[in-house]
Amino acid sequence: MISRLLMSVSQNEIERTSERTKVGLAGAIKSGHIPHIAPLGYKHEDKKLVIDYATKDIVVRIFDLYYNGYSYQKISNLFNEENILGKDNWRDSTIQTILENEIYKGDFIHGKRTKHPTYYEDVVEPIISKEMWSDCQVQKKKNSRSYQRTLTYLYLQKLKCPKCNRILGGKATTKKNGNAYFYYYCNDCKIEFKEKVINDYFNQFISELVEYDSVVNQFFLPMIKQKFDEPKEQLEKEIKEENNKLERIKKAYINGVFELKEYNEEKKIVENAIEELQNKLETTDCTEELKFTPKDILLKRDIDFINKVKLEKEYKARTKMWKDYTRTEQAELIMKYVDNIELALVGNEVVVTQINFRDSICKPCQELYDNGYIDTTKPMILGNVLGSVRFSNYLPEEEVGEIIMRLRQYYDVHYTEATYYVDKQMFYFNFAEDNSAIVRVFPLEDYYKLDPDNKMETYKFGILYINEEDKFQMQEIDTAFDYIPDETNDSVIYTKEPTPISVGVKPVKFCEENAEETN
Repeated sequence: MISRLLMSVSQNEIERTSERTKVGLAGAIKSGHIPHIAPLGYKHEDKKLVIDYATKDIVVRIFDLYYNGYSYQKISNLFNEENILGKDNWRDSTIQTILENEIYKGDFIHGKRTKHPTYYEDVVEPIISKEMWSDCQVQKKKNSRSYQRTLTYLYLQKLKCPKCNRILGGKATTKKNGNAYFYYYCNDCKIEFKEKVINDYFNQFISELVEYDSVVNQFFLPMIKQKFDEPKEQLEKEIKEENNKLERIKKAYINGVFELKEYNEEKKIVENAIEELQNKLETTDCTEELKFTPKDILLKRDIDFINKVKLEKEYKARTKMWKDYTRTEQAELIMKYVDNIELALVGNEVVVTQINFRDSICKPCQELYDNGYIDTTKPMILGNVLGSVRFSNYLPEEEVGEIIMRLRQYYDVHYTEATYYVDKQMFYFNFAEDNSAIVRVFPLEDYYKLDPDNKMETYKFGILYINEEDKFQMQEIDTAFDYIPDETNDSVIYTKEPTPISVGVKPVKFCEENAEETN
């Protein structure tokens, strides 16, 4: 009996100790103390796992390459060729481990190989977004060798059978004239249709997608993101740490800890890291100097719209349209933005019911739209003609004034106001200008907050428009396409009427050459 009692007390104490340990470990993990060796892209600092800016971009590049169709083996071969981190022994298993590690999206799984793992969310600063991580997990099937083909299918892995919901296969026939015709099919359900069915639906809005990709993702968001993701102070701190590491390596070599060969190898790795950080610091300095903001996105899209109207010939010559993309480029853009395309059967005909875009793309775009910094195209009846108009969300008056002021540095942009009748869903414009074009319509109040139930009778909207006789005000037409007006130009006082101005600009595409031009 005594023996059983002692065993019971001992077991109880073991369980209590185990429970206390689990609680303590959980608290430590939630505060960023990860009980593992720091993975690539991270390092331990004050016992916490923090981003290592010297290697962070290698991780970002791995996810980006995989997202864009590279296999584990192809990435490892590329890294071996480029001697990344001074290594030539990158393996596909290493790449796979990195891509499957939840830590890179800020989460951690303790006891991953046990029957009862514990999932901790948002415990460290993420290197990539959760959406990007999820997208890369979806890519596993799409990147396997069985999907490597000689022909490019625009919508492969995006279409599911409207009957059995299986992913459709693709095939093509080549005519005597050399033209290839693409089809998608389901063997089980005996469904087959031409790619043109999807193209006809997709082409309704593809030009907007191309514009969004060129303006938002290529120019502004990377700069804005870098400014917040890699602050100047953090980069300077990382450079200081790498220089200290270099000094420690030198001392170790002097004291006989390293052989000359080992010393040179370690020295090269650290010097490469310092050079990479220094380049990022210089880029961040230029980015902060240029001060790109979300307002620049809206401004650039306004200018592009006016250029399309006023400088149609030059716009077409300079702007890459969807039809100008190669088939491979078209497929890459669809892969980048589209998650899947929903199909349905109407009789024996296959029709597109919906195109679902990736969350990693939709969320930033939706946030920009909600905050008034990106427009959408909405249908509108203008007189007796069905047309469309660019619409953006509410912005405070001072921000609207700044955008108008900057637009007028290039074009004689006019401003007016309109009344929108909620019940009739009609605009009343207080002007009837011939040969004028509406640049953009926007609410003068935040009616989503003021009138969530649509009980107000009328809304007030601001309208930016241009007249046919208005001319481009700059000496060089290149300015309209390669630069945007600089918001730091304080020589213009905002009014709702045109004002003589002196122009300051900043480059749309950031590069060293443009940076030198603005100095």
